[in-house]
Amino acid sequence: MTTPHKTPHAPVWLQWIGQGVSFLLLCVSALAAIVLIAVPLLTGSQTYSVLTSSMAPSYPPGTFLVVKPTNFDALQVGDVVTYQIESGRPDVITHRITGFSAGQGGERMLTTQGDNNDVADPDPVMEMQVRGELFYAVRYVGFLANAFGQTDRGGITTALALALIAFGIITTARGAIARRDAAGASTTTEAEQSEAVHS
Repeated sequence: MTTPHKTPHAPVWLQWIGQGVSFLLLCVSALAAIVLIAVPLLTGSQTYSVLTSSMAPSYPPGTFLVVKPTNFDALQVGDVVTYQIESGRPDVITHRITGFSAGQGGERMLTTQGDNNDVADPDPVMEMQVRGELFYAVRYVGFLANAFGQTDRGGITTALALALIAFGIITTARGAIARRDAAGASTTTEAEQSEAVHS
């Protein structure tokens, strides 16, 4: 008579926790991909991260901004816009529109101010300077991009989102393999027990 050999495997409750964590990570990865990559690409938006506290507390440093193209004539007081400090230069500022003025030729110009600033920005903003209107913002995501010191955060946030997706897929795949192995071990144990009974 032979003694059945039992293959140790994780308790069922521990397997369920692992599956839950894997699923949560996959959901977070998918959401990151949608928020950081898909929506900006589909809407033709540009991404930035806040470097200063001029728009705090609504948009503190480290906030990830998605700025979409907009019709200049449709902008209103209270809208948050991203504009070039100097036309044609990459440096930008994201501030709120507080009013309008007219240039020498009668063209419409914006008066802007940071929410956390006491005074309006010194120079009016012309249409050619405006990169777009704030579409949405995600806090803290911009901290990683800030560490790289870039103005346009598209490449970094894409890499981050892809890394999250890859991590979620790998974690889910490992969970599936572990479940398969556990099921195989259970089947083997049952077969060995059956063989031991007949011996």
